[in-house]
Amino acid sequence: MKISGFSMVKNGIKLYYPVVEMIESILPIVDEFVIAIGKGDNDDTTREKVVAINDPKIKIIDTEWDLEKYPRGMENAHQTDIAKEHCSGDWLFYLQADEVVHEKYLSVIKKRCEELLPNKQVEGILFKYRHFWGDYHHFHKSHGWYPYEIRIIRNDPEIHSWESAQSFRRIPNFDGKNYRQQEGTYKLNVAMIDAFIYHYGWVRPPQLMVNKKKALDTVHKGDERVKEMYKNVADVFDYGPLERLENFRGTHPKVMQRMISEMNWQDKLQYNGKPNPMRKLHKHERLKYRILTWIEQKLLNGKQIGGFRNYKLLKGL
Repeated sequence: MKISGFSMVKNGIKLYYPVVEMIESILPIVDEFVIAIGKGDNDDTTREKVVAINDPKIKIIDTEWDLEKYPRGMENAHQTDIAKEHCSGDWLFYLQADEVVHEKYLSVIKKRCEELLPNKQVEGILFKYRHFWGDYHHFHKSHGWYPYEIRIIRNDPEIHSWESAQSFRRIPNFDGKNYRQQEGTYKLNVAMIDAFIYHYGWVRPPQLMVNKKKALDTVHKGDERVKEMYKNVADVFDYGPLERLENFRGTHPKVMQRMISEMNWQDKLQYNGKPNPMRKLHKHERLKYRILTWIEQKLLNGKQIGGFRNYKLLKGL
């Protein structure tokens, strides 16, 4: 059995993504790690940092992004597919640039891949998620934050990254352009794994959080729309009162220890009180979502009402 890791990124280090940590977190169990690195700004050092890992398993694919050809976030999926096409494993382990795996799950993941390899009905493996917010001590259990997602897929040419690269679908005869197409696409049959993906996409200095949001919105909405959207937006992100989130009492992946030790924005965070009335409420602060979260956590044992579910979970596996 061979496992390929893969990912894509652009301006990752400049925007405070744990790119190096992401790669290093699964290097022990993959036979190769393919990463598509988009041509970034002159002051970004992502490619240099990845090269400096100095591991022969790592294969870099240099790319240029085309937001006109792939608008509405589809360039994320396109770049993911570029990396995927260079993978040679039986299983392909996808991580986004802000996702990291704890070392305690590595043997679990490898064993699960071995168990499921002969069962061709299984097209993907579904992971649990831990979404951190603001710092490394708080995370979401809020309605609307996806609790599961596909992160390992079979090496099948019909399986493609989908929409804005959050997930995957089977797309026979794909034209390589419309990653948001619904018709003629099929949700993957997946098996669950008892392992978490640690998502750090909302943990960075408040000023860099604004830059990251602008970059992501640009990929989805274009330069002109983003200029208009951010005309009156503060240049420092307000995470809001963190007491409204869950406290994290576990351990973080060892590869994250450097970034955690370098955290220096505690004094810019709000740990209690009410949200700033001068800004738009975050989704988890709105009354509707707070009520839905309470129902899900207190009455439904964490099961979400509605929500994004781009997979078919196979029973008995």
